[in-house]
Formats: sequence, C-alpha cells, structure tokens
Amino acid sequence: MRPSARKLDELRTVSIQIDQVKHAEGSCLIRMGETHVLCTATVEEKGPPFLKNTGLGWVTAEYGMLPRATHSRTRREAAAGKQSGRTQEIQRLIGRSLRACVDRSALGERQIVIDCDVLQADGGTRCAAITGGWVALRLATRRMMRSGVLVSDPIMDHVAAVSCGIYAGQPVLDLDYLEDSNAGTDANFVMTGRGRLVEVQMSAEGSTFGHEDLTSLLDLARLGTRALVEAQTAALGGTGA
Repeated sequence: MRPSARKLDELRTVSIQIDQVKHAEGSCLIRMGETHVLCTATVEEKGPPFLKNTGLGWVTAEYGMLPRATHSRTRREAAAGKQSGRTQEIQRLIGRSLRACVDRSALGERQIVIDCDVLQADGGTRCAAITGGWVALRLATRRMMRSGVLVSDPIMDHVAAVSCGIYAGQPVLDLDYLEDSNAGTDANFVMTGRGRLVEVQMSAEGSTFGHEDLTSLLDLARLGTRALVEAQTAALGGTGA
C-alpha cells in the first residue's frame, strides 16, 4: 500500500493553469499533488555568444526553490553567494530536455529562458518543472508566431517528465516525498510526446536493481508521460505541439 493510497500506476492529481504571470511571454502554474512549480518563458532577441552568426537559437533554464517550499526554511542561494550543485544539475537537465523538442534553426538567433520556481515541494520538482516548462515554452513560441516574429514553428513535439521508483519492493509511478525518501530505486524519465526517451536518471538507494526493474519503471513512465502530455494539451485549449 502506498502512503497516498494511490494505485501503483497512478499519477498524483495534475493541474496546469496557463497565463499566470502578466509580463512573461509564456507562463503556467503546474501542480502535481502537493508539488507546485511556477514556470515562465522569457524571449531574448539575442542568443548566447557561442551561437553568434550560426543562425541557431537556444533554450536554457533556471531553477530555484522558495525558502519555505520545504518543511523547514532553506536559505536563499543568492544569500549564500552561489548556486548549489543540485540546482545547477537540475536547471541543466531542464534546458537539455526542452531543447530536445526545439528546431533551433526555426527559432533563429534568439534565446528563450525558462524560469522554474518551486513554490511548494513534495517530490518530483524537476519533473514538474520540465512538464510545466514545456507549456510555458509552447505559449511563448505561439505568441511569437502570431506576432510574425517566427516564420515557422520551432516546437517539434511535447516533452514531459515523471519520476518512478521501487518502493516497498514494488514499482510505482510519480513518487511523492515520503516515497522518494524511502525508495530502494529512484528514477526520472524525460520523454517526448511520441514516446521517445530524452534522458533517464536512475540510481539504487541501498539495494541494486535488475533489468526487469528498469523495464517495469520504463513501462510506468510511458503511461505517466502520456497522461502528462494529455494534461499539457488540455491546458493549451486542446491543441498541443
């Protein structure tokens, strides 16, 4: 029995509300159970220096947690003067994941920055940030196409992410914090709308896992990301990528 009483293959309740930030080119608030992440997209008409004169655009991400997103207050990283290694790793993951769905030549020499701010954390924050970050990115590119800034659509497919793990000896989908902190194996799967893998992060926590475990978790991830793509599409008014 899972602590939440969910079925082994059941996602937490998912909600995606778009247009949550007035000045952003794209924004949404994604809720996956008690994990809430605000995602915004900012279009910059200048790309990074390493892409100058290449004709290619770029998508990057920044990630952060509010001090009371967790049970106890976490000091702001700005106050510490540097980002933690965890923060840097997560924002690089978000950027890599979203670039997998972008035709960078269609984007042109400009950059879209996806900001993911965790308002409340209960496990799976990076997965929620990727899933919501894609919606913010999609909204921004639609706005650019409507205004004539873009001639062709740079979004090639959906991207969504979900966590899976071995909890109490059983493969489960979409771990909350209690499950995640006690899982024997923990994994994050990033997938496209067509079911292609973008990235897999998987590690044993106190016990090893076998090929059959990996297969079971991958099957769960396919179910979960499919449902998340449906939630993305519904949030965008029934039209996705």
